[in-house]
Amino acid sequence: MSKTSGSPPVVVTLAEIARLAGVGRAAVSNWRRRYDSFPSPVGGTDTSPQFSLPQVEEWLRRENKLKTALNPLDRLWPEYESLGDRETTGLLVARVGLRQSGVETAGPAGGPRLDQRQTRLLERTLELAQPDEEAKTFELLLDRWLRTHVRQITTTPVQLAQLMAQAAAMNHPGPVRSVLDPACGTGTLLIAAGRQWDAGRATRLRFLGQDSDPVLVELAKARLSVDGFAERDLSNVSLAAGDTLRGDAHLGTQADVILSNPPSNERDWGHAELATDPRWVYGQPPRTEPELAWVQHAAAALAPGGVAVLVLPPAVAARRAGRRIRAGLLRSGVLRTVIALPPGVAPPYGVGLHLWILHADGVPGRGGADGRELTFVDTTHATRPVSVDSAGVDWSAVAEQVVGVLGGTSMLGSVSVPVVDLLDDQVDLTPARRVPRTRAATIVDLRRLWTRFDSHMGEVREAADALSALIPADGDETVPLISVGELERAGALEIRTGQGLPESLVRRGERQEDETRVLTGTPLSGQAQLWLPASAVAAGEQDGSLTVTAPQDVIVSVLARAFDVRVESDAPSVLGPQLSALRVNPAVLDPWFLSGCLRAPANVHRAGTHASTTSRIDVRRLHVPRLSLEEQRQYGEVYRKIAVFERELTDMKTVGGELSRALGDLLAAGHLPRD
Repeated sequence: MSKTSGSPPVVVTLAEIARLAGVGRAAVSNWRRRYDSFPSPVGGTDTSPQFSLPQVEEWLRRENKLKTALNPLDRLWPEYESLGDRETTGLLVARVGLRQSGVETAGPAGGPRLDQRQTRLLERTLELAQPDEEAKTFELLLDRWLRTHVRQITTTPVQLAQLMAQAAAMNHPGPVRSVLDPACGTGTLLIAAGRQWDAGRATRLRFLGQDSDPVLVELAKARLSVDGFAERDLSNVSLAAGDTLRGDAHLGTQADVILSNPPSNERDWGHAELATDPRWVYGQPPRTEPELAWVQHAAAALAPGGVAVLVLPPAVAARRAGRRIRAGLLRSGVLRTVIALPPGVAPPYGVGLHLWILHADGVPGRGGADGRELTFVDTTHATRPVSVDSAGVDWSAVAEQVVGVLGGTSMLGSVSVPVVDLLDDQVDLTPARRVPRTRAATIVDLRRLWTRFDSHMGEVREAADALSALIPADGDETVPLISVGELERAGALEIRTGQGLPESLVRRGERQEDETRVLTGTPLSGQAQLWLPASAVAAGEQDGSLTVTAPQDVIVSVLARAFDVRVESDAPSVLGPQLSALRVNPAVLDPWFLSGCLRAPANVHRAGTHASTTSRIDVRRLHVPRLSLEEQRQYGEVYRKIAVFERELTDMKTVGGELSRALGDLLAAGHLPRD
C-alpha cells in the first residue's frame, strides 16, 4: 500500500477486523487469545486497541481466516478514518458522491482543497467503484461515516421523511416549485421531497437548505446529486452553511413547501440579538422556546399557498411559556394540524414526537381543518407501545391513519376542535388530551377476550399438570458437563454469528409476499415485525454477508441484559449482530435439550463478561450435561413443555391486561351494569 510520506499509519479496531474477515467480534477476540502470532496493538487503549491494517491483512491471509473475498471498500474505509478528524473524512466522502455524479467542485466555500494523500484516496475509490454501482459506493461510505459519528449527528429516518413529504403533498395540491429545509443536515428531507415532486418534471425542483455544519451541507449536496435530483452545475440546489436563525442564507426567498426537523432544547439560539426580528409575528419566542422560533421562521418563509411540516418535541404543544405564540398561530389559521407520533419514530427514540402542519395565511385546509378549527391526530392508537431499547413502529399503520385523516376520512384517533375551544389559559395542543379514546368494548369484544383468556388458561393448566408430576432425582451424583466451545470443536454443532443488516432494505410492518423475517438483539419473543426481501436474503446468504437460520437452529441473544434462547420454528430468519445460531448435528445433539440447558440462570451467570450494562454472553463458555442422545431427547421433551408453559403464561398475561383495561374503560364511562 502506497502512502504519502509522513502520513499516519492506517489502523483498524477489532470491529473492523471482524468486518474484514466476515466474522463476529467475539471470533476476533478469540483469535487474539489463541494465536501468539496475532498482530500486537499499535495504538488505542486496553479496552479499544488499534492494529496496523497491513499487518492484520497479512495475518488473515496467512492463517486463511478470510471467509469471503475482501471487499475493496472495506479495505479502503480504515484509510478514510486515518485522515484524522470528522470534518476531513466527511468532506472527502461528499467529494466522492459529487465526482461520481459528474459534479465538479473545488470544495466548500473557504474550505481546504484536497491534499495529495486525499486526492489519491479519492481517485482509488472512484476506480474501485463498479460501473453500475457508483451510488452504492457513496452510500456505503456515507453509512460508515454516520455510524462512526452517530453520537454527534442526528438524522431523520427515511420513513418519517417520506411521511412528512406525503403529508405536505396532501395539504398542497398545487404545483411545487421549491422546497426548503432550514436545518437540512445530510438532506434526508430534501431527498424525500425530490422523490415526491421531482419525478417526470419538465423543470427541475429547486432545493433550498441551510445547516450550521458545513460538512453536512456538502453531504446533502452529494446525496441530491447521486440520487439524480441536482443539475450537473447544482443550479437548482442552494444549500448554505450557517446559523439559520441568526443569519438566514435565503432571506426574502419564499418556498412552496418546507420540511424540517430542527434542533431542539437549544438555549443559545439568539434570543437577545433577535429580539426585534420581523419573523416574530406572533410574539418573541422565550429563551426556553427555541422550537417556536423555528416554527415562526418557517411560517415567514412560506410562499402564498405554501405548506410546512415540522418535527417538534411534544413539550412545545403544552409549555406555559409558549402559550401566547400558540394562540397567535391558532387565531391566524397558520397552524392547522398537530400529529402525535409513537415513541421510536426518530431520535430521541423514547419520546413520542409531534408533527405540526402550517399553512400560509388565507389558504383553505384539507381533512376538515380550516382556519376555524385544528385537527388532532394521535397515531399511538395505530401502533403498539415501544421501549427505548426495542423500536417497533408500524409505519404502514401510522401512514394509513395520517393519510386517511388528511384526506378527509373520519378515523379513530383523530378529532377536529374549534379554535375558540382551544384558546384557554393553557392553549394546550397535545393530541392525547384532545383525541377521545377508542370506542369502549362491546359484549362481543369481551366474549372474544374471555374466550382467548380461557384457552390460554387451559394450556397453562395442561402444561402445569405435566410439569408438576416431575420429581427431582435423589443422590449426589455429579453429571459431567461439556462446554459449547468443546461441542463446536468436536463437530457436534456449528456457531453462526449474526451480522450487520442492510438497513435501507429492512421494512417494518406486516409481512408481504416474498419477505423473510429479521431478528435483532432484543428479547426473541414479542419482537418488532422486521422484514427483508427474499432476493436480498438469498444474495446475502450466498456471499456470506447475512446469517440465515435453518429449522431446528438454536438462536441465542448474546446481550446479557436481553439474554434469550429458543429453537427456530419459523425458518428462515435473518439474524442481526447481537444474535448467534447454533446449528446442531442431530446425530449427536438434540436442539431442544441444548436450548433448555443454555437458558439456565446459573449457566448464564458463568458465561457473562460482567463488564458493563452492554456485557455479552460468551456462547462458547455455556455448558450442558454430557448425556446420551436418548437421554437428551427425554430432557428435550420436558423443555418443550416448559416452553409451552412460559409462552401460554405470557399470552394469558397479555390478554388479561386487555381485559382489565376494557373493563376499566367501561367502568370509567359508566357503561357497566349498576345492579
